[in-house]
Amino acid sequence: MAGDADQRLSSYDYHLPPEQIAQRPVEPRHAARLLALEQHHGARHRQVWDLQAELSPKDLIVVNDTRVLRARLQARRASGGRVELLLLQPWLGSLPDASSRQGCWLCLARPGRRLRSGEWLQLEREGQPPLAVEVVSTDPSSGGRVVRFPADCASAVGMEALLARYGTIPLPPYIHSHDKDDDDRYQTRYATKPGAVAAPTAGLHLSDALLAALSERGVERATVTLHVGLGTFRPLESEDLTNLTLHSEWVEVSGELVAAVAACRRRGGRVIAVGTTSVRSLEGVAALNGGALAPHRGPIELVIQPGFRFRVVQGLLTNFHLPRSSLLLLVSALIGRERLLELYAEAQAAGYRFYSYGDAMWIPPEAVLETARPLP
Repeated sequence: MAGDADQRLSSYDYHLPPEQIAQRPVEPRHAARLLALEQHHGARHRQVWDLQAELSPKDLIVVNDTRVLRARLQARRASGGRVELLLLQPWLGSLPDASSRQGCWLCLARPGRRLRSGEWLQLEREGQPPLAVEVVSTDPSSGGRVVRFPADCASAVGMEALLARYGTIPLPPYIHSHDKDDDDRYQTRYATKPGAVAAPTAGLHLSDALLAALSERGVERATVTLHVGLGTFRPLESEDLTNLTLHSEWVEVSGELVAAVAACRRRGGRVIAVGTTSVRSLEGVAALNGGALAPHRGPIELVIQPGFRFRVVQGLLTNFHLPRSSLLLLVSALIGRERLLELYAEAQAAGYRFYSYGDAMWIPPEAVLETARPLP
């Protein structure tokens, strides 16, 4: 049972000096440092390349194959003022005038307070002609604006062609150094399905060489799709976490993934999630099906925090996360909040680099709390 402190948001706070927030990724990808947990306490300091020695030929790693959209757009108002748009997702809600929502996307706008429905903006980027888009509505729940793009931009696949001309990669606000290499470096090597506005960052560590080495070792790989949105990283606000709810997320779990997990269990292997998005996908879909993984394509809503019993995931490769975030709660559910914060302090003292372009933590199945492990 989770302790009272586990139900208070302030218990998931920690101080991080700004200089420990990674501004650029290391090269090669697998050269990032890896804090590898021991079974009961303590950890070893290794590199992500050493992950191949931590996994066995019977294991299955589950990765998120979402691809980050070049979702940041620069626009100009009729008054001449500049506006930055950040695409979030295709708009699925209604519109005030009952007009078609084809080509409409929910966007965050900065500054957005004065943007009104019916206003036209001109997308701008050097070397491209201006492109007119219309603000058609507001979304009170997100504070965003519904913007109508050309009709062929109704899906993420259709939108990518426009974003290739006008958009840039939306790095998190705590990364102040932008580089042309971000177009490649802020994508995983297996990113194939467009739709995310933030990367599943644990997967950024898996280089082609490491993926090949894991395959040669006999470690299987399967994919899930969760299009990462800004809500994933948004700090929580309520101090009382007992009735915490989170944004819904669109997930696709294929029949091939379900079969791969079943085959892994039959051969005595371990299901290892690469990143918290893979955890939320697997556990969210299992929760919809009484604890059993099944094919699914659609939204899920699931809070994972201390006291949670996992049904599918046995181990995790993850990054170091922001304080007061739902991601910190999720990792605490695996190993306990107090141990997690002790490990974060150890990582800080050892000079680890934090957040999206930072280093990684390896939580093997034997380090997971017995009360959190999937039942046999």
